[in-house]
Amino acid sequence: QVHLMESGGGSVQPGGSLRLSCAASGGLRVISTMGWYRQAPGKRRELVATMDDGGSTKYSDSVKGRFTISRDNAKNAVYLQMNNLEPEDTALYFCYLYGSTGWGTRHDYWGQGTQVTASS
Repeated sequence: QVHLMESGGGSVQPGGSLRLSCAASGGLRVISTMGWYRQAPGKRRELVATMDDGGSTKYSDSVKGRFTISRDNAKNAVYLQMNNLEPEDTALYFCYLYGSTGWGTRHDYWGQGTQVTASS
């Protein structure tokens, strides 16, 4: 069974930094895309940043220039360095993975979420 373990959330003042980590386990054979989504209270889940297996990245316009996504394929891990955090970044952040445990259909997998709060 695929499991995504997130860590690194917390509370900081506006302008502060946090680094999120996510490690995948559970017999994955193919990992295409890994990344991060977030959901604030009363809002829909939205993309923050993703990276595919070729290293191509996508970022939400609201985080470009402040957040950086990276991957360690040997560890099946993805990271999100968040700098200059703003109150609008406050949300539950979810690790995301698109892949498969076999050579067939790929699926979406989600972590449980880690809370990020930027507040004075």
